[in-house]
Amino acid sequence: MPIKIPNDLPAAATLQSENIFVMPETRAVTQDIRPLEILILNLMPTKIVTETQFARLLGNTPLQVHLEFLYTQSHMATHVSAEHLFTFYKTFDEVRGRRYDGMIITGAPVEQLPFEDVEYWQELCSIMDWSRTHVHSTLHICWGAQAALYHHYGIKKVPLEKKLFGVFPHRVEYKNPILLRGFDDVFMVPHSRHTTVRREDIERVPELKILASSEQAGVYAIFTAGGRQIFLTGHAEYDPDTLRREYERDKALGLPIAVPENYFPGNDDTKPPLVTWRSHANLLFSNWLNYFVYQTTPYDFTF
Repeated sequence: MPIKIPNDLPAAATLQSENIFVMPETRAVTQDIRPLEILILNLMPTKIVTETQFARLLGNTPLQVHLEFLYTQSHMATHVSAEHLFTFYKTFDEVRGRRYDGMIITGAPVEQLPFEDVEYWQELCSIMDWSRTHVHSTLHICWGAQAALYHHYGIKKVPLEKKLFGVFPHRVEYKNPILLRGFDDVFMVPHSRHTTVRREDIERVPELKILASSEQAGVYAIFTAGGRQIFLTGHAEYDPDTLRREYERDKALGLPIAVPENYFPGNDDTKPPLVTWRSHANLLFSNWLNYFVYQTTPYDFTF
């Protein structure tokens, strides 16, 4: 089944070139079927890149998905045109009266700031509170996961001695987790962050269950009962060259940055990156849509 996206969204051309079935709104409205309503709060500065990453994964399932994008009014995006936001994004005021099957809150490059110092923190808190009553399952990514764990459960982020940067092996540790159904015993996930959350802080909260972790990267996947809230500390959605672009950007800025681990063959940054996480990324989002959104969301949204 296709992914339904706004007419003329820039990601459409990229997705179609990858043979992902994309259906514009004008065609989707002629079908007698209710697609899953998915809202993405895109906090990344590279809006179009992030749109494409998530649309690619959400479009690779048998389910029809209608994507909508949300941005924070309390922060003026500088890496994308106002026209793009006006055309393809909604504000919280425009959606607060609606309900959604699923929601994704992305990461953001603000992790070294205290949460309360982030320009849009109060607006984000309002959106996160709203998601608990208006969204059937919310998926929080990287800084978005840290922000939600802090806001909802008081779990503080902890600075790392150096940036966690690379692709790391993980193991499933929760018995038969549906979110990770079909995963290999060891699976790879990209990470790029300066902060983390402590396992012991998570384990003190009875509502939270740890699904998977890594010796190097720490706790990776956490969820609450029924998958109403899911927290992922890594970036399964990353493109093959995302870490390379971050690495080259930081080098050009003269920042202290090491070669991303387990990424370039032989740690040789002149060679093309080796993609080791794509299959698990597709399975992760397919499982989320199928088991935590499609299988359990009510048809009439009166949850």
